[in-house]
Amino acid sequence: MAGTFITFEGGEGAGKSTQIRRLAARLETLGLEVVTTREPGGSPGAEAIREVLLSGKAKALGPLVEATLFAAARIDHVANTIRPALERGAVVLCDRFTDSTRVYQGDGDGVDAKTVAELERIAVDDVRPGLTLILDLPVEVALERIAARRGDENPDRFEGEADAVHRRRREAFLTIAENEPERCAVIDASGDEDTVAGRIWAAVAGRLELPAGTSPAEARHG
Repeated sequence: MAGTFITFEGGEGAGKSTQIRRLAARLETLGLEVVTTREPGGSPGAEAIREVLLSGKAKALGPLVEATLFAAARIDHVANTIRPALERGAVVLCDRFTDSTRVYQGDGDGVDAKTVAELERIAVDDVRPGLTLILDLPVEVALERIAARRGDENPDRFEGEADAVHRRRREAFLTIAENEPERCAVIDASGDEDTVAGRIWAAVAGRLELPAGTSPAEARHG
């Protein structure tokens, strides 16, 4: 496909949504079409499933059912949002994708790896990211960010897990990055937004063959 598919992964509170917005804005100044999306969600059918998953209503049905619901949402998302955008040459930035299913429902909830892999195969076919940015943050810092962000609101199904669960997820993401270095780049998500955005731009510019130190205006006119 003509487009570029970039996924953002990492634990809760790593700042993925903020950095996706910043990267999208910077890429758009280069004249690129950018589509930002998320999982679960990103298409009408998938957004309906998102409400069920994040509310925690599906948790009682067991991890296999949750994993299957994620796959169902992904099928709709890929077919109606991601694939069409890539086919017309857009840059697609997605907040979570298949790696999150591996970490949350596979390593975290105990759905066996073969089942996770088969659900992934059915859901995505040949639509796979060319670059995955794993935003890495110490769990203590991440939990502080989550608490500050939500204020008096209750945590969602995944934010409210025990500290040990968040630590296990962090290690699982880092293991994926270690096993697939050609696809994954680990981004230190500590520090202020500008600093993290600079680290992300360096990784993305290399993949898109843009000068890492070039400003958007210079790249556009260069």
